[in-house]
Formats: sequence, structure tokens, C-alpha cells
Amino acid sequence: MARYDLNTTTLGTMLEDPEVVQIMEKHSPGITSNPMIGMAKGMTGNQVMGMAGGMLGADKVQAIKDDIAAL
Repeated sequence: MARYDLNTTTLGTMLEDPEVVQIMEKHSPGITSNPMIGMAKGMTGNQVMGMAGGMLGADKVQAIKDDIAAL
């Protein structure tokens, strides 16, 4: 079973995990230090990933989801 359920776990909770931060930075350097990320901390992983698709592209979003699911 995955460590995080992207349907229910908030981005803020996931960002407390250094492994998640490493995954996000691997696929999109600088994303976790972007000031706009603070506004998304109360959203679920899937809500954030849905919004991020336009900025990051579907391939990067899917890679982040896959790596988080593998934790």
C-alpha cells in the first residue's frame, strides 16, 4: 500500500516528508521553494497535480505521482 493517498493527503502533509520533496525537486527543480506552493498546501495531492499539469506538463506530473505512489 502506498504511503500517501493522493485523493486525501494534503500537499502540506506530503511536503513534510523529505522523500516527497526530493521527488518533486527531481522532476521540477525549485518547485517546493516557489512562493505559490504555500497556497496549495491545504489541497489534496490530486487537486494540486491537476492544477500543476498546465505548468509542468502531463509527463512530469505523472512521473511525480508514480514516484510518490512507489514510496
